[in-house]
Amino acid sequence: MTIPGFILRNALRNKRRLILTVLSVAISLFLLTILLTALKLMTEPPTTDQASLRIVTRHRVSLANVLPEKYQYRIERMPGVVCVSKFTWLGGIYIDQASSNFPQFACDADRIFRIFPEAIVEPRQLEAFIKEKNSCVVGRKVMERFGWKLGERITFTAGLWPCDVELVIRGVYRSDGLDETLVFFHHSYLDELLGRLGVVGTFWIQVSNAEVIPGLIERIDAAFRNTDAETKTETERAFQLGFISMMGNVKLFIGSICTVIVFTMLLVTASTMAMAIRERLREISVLKALGFTGVMIFSLILAESCGLALAGGLVGCFGAKLLAETLDVYKLSAGFLPMFPITGEILTVGMLVALGLGIVSSIVPAYSSIRTSVVTGLKELD
Repeated sequence: MTIPGFILRNALRNKRRLILTVLSVAISLFLLTILLTALKLMTEPPTTDQASLRIVTRHRVSLANVLPEKYQYRIERMPGVVCVSKFTWLGGIYIDQASSNFPQFACDADRIFRIFPEAIVEPRQLEAFIKEKNSCVVGRKVMERFGWKLGERITFTAGLWPCDVELVIRGVYRSDGLDETLVFFHHSYLDELLGRLGVVGTFWIQVSNAEVIPGLIERIDAAFRNTDAETKTETERAFQLGFISMMGNVKLFIGSICTVIVFTMLLVTASTMAMAIRERLREISVLKALGFTGVMIFSLILAESCGLALAGGLVGCFGAKLLAETLDVYKLSAGFLPMFPITGEILTVGMLVALGLGIVSSIVPAYSSIRTSVVTGLKELD
């Protein structure tokens, strides 16, 4: 019999225990993969190459405060600025509160898709959107979620702003990098409904190149310093991370859960290996008597332990990836998760955790069996 065959036969000796161990590791690593993906989405939001050329200007105090619309004219004349669009979150309610977990933004219709070039809209649809004041362009996933069609009228009742907004769908956008759950409509229409307040939530700015961003940020904020509405300008990534920070220390919370999962897996795997080695103590003593060294015996036990852990890792990690790619996560989460990409980096981390578990869980049982003398080992199981 070959060494690999010997290891395999030992692993298959108790099939029920083998299946339960692999499944327990697989389920744990499945949860670990899901949690690591969620943590990555929260702490490292997806970005695109175009995002590096976008900055956001908001009120210095908080996002709840608004800026004067007239700021736009001063910003767009600054060196390095390519395009500026008003960008105000509507926060309207569609059907009910539970169904309204997708953002609606009032913007400059003729500029917004220049600032977000990764969002693709058919030219005819874009032209119709720009011409019609009460029209909107909707992300592909929202269209599919609610079964909307082009030309359909949708109404958002008062939420953040004290007005109902009735829109006609004139376009659908698709994108590989931008969230496909957004609704864009005319800022002038919102301003009209509000009685011409002339206020804006944020300004989104496209710049000519990344090198001008630090200086441009300073110039914009300096231009409105000591006014009634001072500004804070930051990159798109910093702006996104600002939202995440409002949720508290999510990283610590999810990290704690991941630690508990890894510790539980370690206990399960170590317990399994301890029972398996205790049952085979006589066989290990025979191997010693036949001339197998401690290193060789440890290698056999290590290979078996790592094999079990890696088998569970393959099922758990790649099962999570397959499930995320097969299921429509956006619909399944009722719109809470627009996307859920399980990357190769996360799969690698999961498999390394599985390998580490296999190594650590075998050290104590293997060391104990190696130290046991041949005579003691043979007597103990007689």
